[in-house]
Amino acid sequence: MEEFHKIKRLPPYVFEQVNRLKAKARAAGADIIDLGMGNPDLPTPQHIVNKLTEVVQDPRTHRYSASKGIQGLRKAQAAYYGRRFGVKLDPDTQVIATLGSKEGFANMAQAISAPGDVILSPNPSYPIHTFGFLMAGASIRNVPAEPGPAFFDALERAVIHSVPKPIAIILCYPANPTAYCADLDFYKDVVAFARKHDIFILSDLAYSEIYFGATPPPSVLQVPGAMDVTVEFTSLSKTFSMPGWRMGFSVGNDRLVSALSRVKSYLDYGAFTPIQVAATAALNGPEDCIAETRQVYKKRRDVVVDSFGRAGWDVPAPDASMFCWAPIPEKFRALGSLEFSKLLLERADVAVAPGLGFGEHGDDFVRIGLVENEQRLRQAARNIRRFLETADQKLHNVIPLETSGRIELEFNPNG
Repeated sequence: MEEFHKIKRLPPYVFEQVNRLKAKARAAGADIIDLGMGNPDLPTPQHIVNKLTEVVQDPRTHRYSASKGIQGLRKAQAAYYGRRFGVKLDPDTQVIATLGSKEGFANMAQAISAPGDVILSPNPSYPIHTFGFLMAGASIRNVPAEPGPAFFDALERAVIHSVPKPIAIILCYPANPTAYCADLDFYKDVVAFARKHDIFILSDLAYSEIYFGATPPPSVLQVPGAMDVTVEFTSLSKTFSMPGWRMGFSVGNDRLVSALSRVKSYLDYGAFTPIQVAATAALNGPEDCIAETRQVYKKRRDVVVDSFGRAGWDVPAPDASMFCWAPIPEKFRALGSLEFSKLLLERADVAVAPGLGFGEHGDDFVRIGLVENEQRLRQAARNIRRFLETADQKLHNVIPLETSGRIELEFNPNG
């Protein structure tokens, strides 16, 4: 039976192969240290939970909610942008609440793109940045993920050679998965390019509060004139450890916000009202919990960089985000990220995300999530040390198979 059209357009979900192995290992009793999924493990601050439990007692809040977000929530997000970035937003026309930044991106793709439209997306990048537009029928043209001269060279080539001309550029800094960061000078050049060529900017700022240096990551909307071409997506998932609450925002250009609002009005009624009220309390409340969360991730980052390094795997220290983007150790690089991730899972009981899942240019890397406590991270390092020290002796039980220019591994169950 033929697959549905949109399903056929989706690339294979690379992470599912690792997830299946992970589930099988756990079913067999293995203690898997899961650094693969970027699932924040810290509890939501208590004052936010208290507000939810208070409001949910009122049966009036159990009715249909507002798809674009209750007014108090949109005002709170506008006020946050004013405090954090010095950006003034109209909560009625330039702010919309979404069911997390992922849903916002996917529905924005439905709202603004048509079959055949060209979208410029970093590679490697978070999958929804491309998948959302692929499902909407658009085509993806990749640009480098690292902010720098090569990025702008790729933009210039795209405008010259793409038919039709690209309609949007996707940005994500601090980046998932690479942890690259961008400064205002970079954003100024992107805005100037977008305005010159009449191209929209879609900026994912989900990791804006998870940074480890003295300078907070900026918003594209801080650049004069950016509001004419830009919308930015943010999320409470990482900032307030609220991933399961599904609360995010799209802010900026009123035309783009209006288009997203109209599409969402046909598809959903917005988040449960008590969640929206609790999210309002989060944005209007004390910010010491954000600083505490930031410190937890910084300590975990330092533990990974130090302990993995002493185990024999050099992991660069990210300046922001909740991930380390780690080059595959040299002796395993020919395997590619998917087979190396499988090997690490089977031989070290450590799960990581294969870089290939974020795009072909990520295949020499894996993403390590800072989503376990320091003790578990050190245990992961000990497991990896044993694996690396014994790899030469144990890999005689591995049969190399040539596949698509990469070496894949088939494990001998009797070895």
